[in-house]
Amino acid sequence: MPPAGGSPSLFGALKNGVLEWMFQWRGPERGTIVLVQRRVFILPTSQGLLFAGVIMLMLIGSVNYDLSLGFILSFLLGATGIQSMLHTFRNLANLRISPGKVQPVFAGELAQFQIRIANQARVHRYSVGITRDKHSAIYIDVPPDVEMTAAATLPTTRRGWLRPGRLTLFTVFPVGLFRAWSYADLDMHVLVYPAPASPGLALPSTEAGSGDGGAHGHGHDEFSGLRPYRPGDSPRHIAWKAVARDDTLLTKQFAGRADLELWLTWEALPGGMDTENRLSYLARWVIDADGAGLAYGLRLPGLTIPIANGATHRSDCLRALALHGLAADHT
Repeated sequence: MPPAGGSPSLFGALKNGVLEWMFQWRGPERGTIVLVQRRVFILPTSQGLLFAGVIMLMLIGSVNYDLSLGFILSFLLGATGIQSMLHTFRNLANLRISPGKVQPVFAGELAQFQIRIANQARVHRYSVGITRDKHSAIYIDVPPDVEMTAAATLPTTRRGWLRPGRLTLFTVFPVGLFRAWSYADLDMHVLVYPAPASPGLALPSTEAGSGDGGAHGHGHDEFSGLRPYRPGDSPRHIAWKAVARDDTLLTKQFAGRADLELWLTWEALPGGMDTENRLSYLARWVIDADGAGLAYGLRLPGLTIPIANGATHRSDCLRALALHGLAADHT
């Protein structure tokens, strides 16, 4: 005798199979998605069903009372409804959907997924909606031969990678009698950093350096020359006089041993904290150290990020915190 929970599982598997066959769900798709005819579905809305019911009543009344004008009006309205169905379908068909830029966010913030919608036809596409949860939607008009960008927002609750999932593109243009829709599961994801602790703890005290921090301007280092600018270099170390001469960004180099180094370490936090709280406090330290213009390093169990500063270093540290203990990186 099958277990009591077997029937729901069988029904769920059958339902998923039917939906996958009907709507061609294949999981995330790379590149550009073209909404060809077989990917666009259309059904009458509640207003459309009411409209059809009124036409049927008018037609029945015209038959019963032999009303020629009633026949003409019924068929005219029916033809108008069929014409609106064609325009609703065409308003969505053959649009090209592709992923846009996605910026990392902190847990608790709204992640914005940029969706690019290109219209290569010669007709204007009006009121194209995008939704993920069917409760809220954004609408966009796409002129002919133009690519527009819409932002689908998604709340974040925990660190790590976040995918938008299956998006629904739909339209009820022009009169709302029919609803055409299509699914787009774009291969895109956003990195969610740990939520910074608020309030945070004071930055840990500096420690004696090993010489690695000399390039970052700590201690009593002496000027040793110039080198080409690299992203992440402190603006304080840019040779502005040299920039004024030949418009080339150069960074000052210093030789010598740095006296003190700032390390943000796992062990520097109070004992008894769980992993997520430690990551939150470390994220706050990274933000505070970067805001103060300090050079700092990050030490996690199994990972050490050398001392540096700048936007690139800040992103590397927050990325390490976001992915600590999780599955391998997506990129």
